[in-house]
Amino acid sequence: MITKPTLLLDEKKCRDNIRRMAEKTKKNQVAFRPHFKTHQSLEIGRWFKEPGVDKITVSSLDMAVYFASEWNDITVAFPVNILEIETINYLAGRINLNLLIESDETASCLKAQLTSRVGFFIKIDVGTHRTGVDPLDKQKIDRILAVSVSGDFLSFKGFLGHAGHTYKCRTRQDVLEVQNDSIKVMNQLRNNYIKAYPDLVISMGDTPGCSVADDFSGVDELRPGNFVFYDLTQNRISSNSIEQIAVALACPIVAIHQDRREIIVYGGGVHFSKERMENEEEGIVYGRVVEKTDRGWGNIIQGMYLKALSQEHGIVSVPDSRITDYSIGDYLLILPVHSCMTANLMKSYLTLDKRKISRL
Repeated sequence: MITKPTLLLDEKKCRDNIRRMAEKTKKNQVAFRPHFKTHQSLEIGRWFKEPGVDKITVSSLDMAVYFASEWNDITVAFPVNILEIETINYLAGRINLNLLIESDETASCLKAQLTSRVGFFIKIDVGTHRTGVDPLDKQKIDRILAVSVSGDFLSFKGFLGHAGHTYKCRTRQDVLEVQNDSIKVMNQLRNNYIKAYPDLVISMGDTPGCSVADDFSGVDELRPGNFVFYDLTQNRISSNSIEQIAVALACPIVAIHQDRREIIVYGGGVHFSKERMENEEEGIVYGRVVEKTDRGWGNIIQGMYLKALSQEHGIVSVPDSRITDYSIGDYLLILPVHSCMTANLMKSYLTLDKRKISRL
């Protein structure tokens, strides 16, 4: 029984999303290293083992520690925080650990303090302009490599990029253009360094690019993450259909204001986060209400969306024709704008067969 905000998980949709992406990587003969930052669950992680996944990506060392109980090959796709050297050494002594380096200062700190071998990727800025080395800054790349060569425990794996600027795209063609441009950048680096490092890996991995593209020539490894659940943002980008979104937040109705055509739900910023979308017709959208069905949820109810959030409250805009369809004590099912953030806040999942799945 739903008594408070509860994140529902459609296991079939989730497993189908995993299967499709695994089949795509296999077809392209590309290594599949999925990012687990979206679901952060050992149980859901096991679903990836069924299609043969044997290595993963995470976004923090805490996450790496959590998954290290069941996974032996983990890349932490976040710039190294040298203050966590004790955790790095703990993990490096137990699993095959890969880190991201984007400065020779970081490389030097690791060289001086590592006690076990660690693989590392040089993080490349392929256009997102968040983190990473400018791909044209050969001097900086060479300085990082020079430090690693002189150390006992640093092993260069290759170049890693994240085309996060695909999230600004609105069409499949725009996503493909960003994807192709990013791969060109990475392959120029491959050409520059392949003689010295014949086994170097080109690692890419944003959900829009991995979902939309069918050709990954020039890439050795893919690391998408959000695809396991998808969400409204990915749908707007054209990464997925509404039917592929595998999570919905069940929010109890606590008040109804027919004069304002608004329903107040128990479900606010501490449940959804305040990730949002905007359009000229509706303004700000924090989530969309879907029809409840015997097997979970169905189509989006047109004109019914989460228009405002405070800490615990959510205000839902409701069409005139639907305002009398609901009662206090009922609940709404709302698709999140960003499933990663919502899942992180909710801390567990309830499957449609009423089984609770825990997470980090």
